[in-house]
This record gives sequence, C-alpha cells and structure tokens, in this order.
Amino acid sequence: MDDMPIHTLACRCLGLVLSLIAAVALSGCGDPNQTKDGVGGGGDAKARFTIGMSQCNLGEPWRVEMNAQIKAATEKHPELRVVFKDAQNDTLKQRAHVEEFVSAGVNLIIISPKEAQPLTEPVAKAMEAGIPVVVLDRRLLGDKYTCFIGADNRKIGRAAGEWIVKKFGGKAKLVELKGLMTSTPGQDRNNGFRDAIKGSEVEVIFEADMKWLEPDARREMESALARFAKIDCVYAHNDPGAHGAYLAAKAAGREKDIAFVGIDALPQEGVAYVRQGILDATFQYPTGGAEAIDTALKILGGEIVPKEIILGSRVFDKENVSGGGQELK
Repeated sequence: MDDMPIHTLACRCLGLVLSLIAAVALSGCGDPNQTKDGVGGGGDAKARFTIGMSQCNLGEPWRVEMNAQIKAATEKHPELRVVFKDAQNDTLKQRAHVEEFVSAGVNLIIISPKEAQPLTEPVAKAMEAGIPVVVLDRRLLGDKYTCFIGADNRKIGRAAGEWIVKKFGGKAKLVELKGLMTSTPGQDRNNGFRDAIKGSEVEVIFEADMKWLEPDARREMESALARFAKIDCVYAHNDPGAHGAYLAAKAAGREKDIAFVGIDALPQEGVAYVRQGILDATFQYPTGGAEAIDTALKILGGEIVPKEIILGSRVFDKENVSGGGQELK
C-alpha cells in the first residue's frame, strides 16, 4: 500500500465510494412496482399507515377512475401510503396480491375483486391475520370483511329496465350485453333488469357475457346484428359495452334504429356519450374511491364502521343530462 501511486489509490477510493452509493440506492428500491405505485399523502417518509389496494383490472375506464379517486383522497393525508396493484383480470394474481399484502404486514387492505368465490378465502385469511379489509364494488361470499362499499346494482338494473319499458311503451326487441356473470354486479344488474321487464313485451332476443370489455361487446353485437333484422334497444351492463355495441351498429349502418343504454356514467365517458347522442341513457355507478379512504381512516383510527355503505345513483338521459341527471329513488 505504501508503494501504491497516489492517483491509483484515489481512483480505487472513488470507485469504492460510488459502489457504496449504488448499493444504498438499490437497497431503497424494493419491489419496483410498489415503489412506482406507492402514493403517500405528504411523502412516504411521513406515512404511518400502509394500505394495500388490489384492483382487479385497469382495462376499464371506471376502474382507472376508482384508482385516481383513491390516490387523490390519499394525497390529502400525510399519514397514509397506498400501494396499488393491478391484477390484470387474473383471479389467481389477485389472490396473490392479498397474500403478499398479508405477508408484508400492511395496516389495511382495499380490494375490488374480480370474482366473489375465489377471493373470499384470501380476504378471510387477511381478517384472521388482524388486517381489516374494505371491499369495493363487487361483493364477496359471506361476511369475512370489515366493510363493503358500493351502489345497489340490482336497483340500478331495475331502474334501467323501467326506463326501457317506459321509452318503448312496454314493447321492444332487446340485446342484453352482460358484465362478467361470475361477478356480483353482473348478476345483480341482470336480475334487477329482468324483474323490471317481467310482464311487459320487452323481449330479450340476444344475450351474451361481454366481461365488461368494449371489444368483446362490439364482437357480440356484430353477431346479434347478423342474426336479427330488427333490434330496438341494447342494454349493456357498463358504458364501454354500450359504446362497443354502438360502434358495431354504426359500422352496419343501423345505429339510428337502436337505443343504447349503459351503466357507470363517468363524466368523461357515459355522460359525455349521452351529450353526444351516442347513448340514450346511462345510470351512475359511483366508484367509492374517496369513500374507501374515508372509511380506512376511521378504521385505522379505531372507529367502528358500518358493515355496508351503499352509494346513491343517478340516471342521465337526453332530457335531463344538461341539468345533472336525476337521482334514483
């Protein structure tokens, strides 16, 4: 060492310092997805509570909006950090999310489940591990969760059916494009709608599960158009489904002969489609994102929260859209 040239020694020391800096930087990265998706109210350094959020997919604009509302609400609270995960419409991946959150020891989990039955067990295990769980939008089986937040899908489906019966004087040939029928919203939107049209002459001549996805809805509508010369109305379980059906009808030159009804009523999507004359009506399905963070804060603060929080809904059609829609009773 005594005989080593000074410039060589300096270079080696500098290299060691740079290596140490790189190692420290890498050690702070952790899971790259969590680092990218972690949202803290006033910076993660100030956060006292970590919330794990598992979204079933981000292929639906409504779910992107839900995450955006959760993020916006979280940014008002420096004590919170939310780690977002996207299951990409994969139930097994979403089960793994819950298990990862439990292993990581998060303080609370928010989940918007893809399907009820497969997600019931991992959520129950999270509860057994002492981690409270807020369920958004789609229900699970049983009651092993802390709080469910969502609108009344059966009521919304029934309101859509009543609106269609009234518009067509009780007689119409209709296509029903269903959401994922292994999910509770799809089942409830179907059951409520069928209750409403019972006893009328509104006839469902074609039905298909389009799994909430616009491309699937467009493809199914193309099949319906090829089979039936007369279609009066499309009832889709979400606005992307209704829009996909509209695009298929427009390509066939039949969009002016058909009424299109959807559910979600995002301002930039369903409500905008009504204003543009693409949809005849859309029924609001609130995301519950802001309410989830409000509820999480109460739970983390030791408060008892309701087992269910049911959100309200509105209908937007050509007659009322300029006035902000009409509340469902």
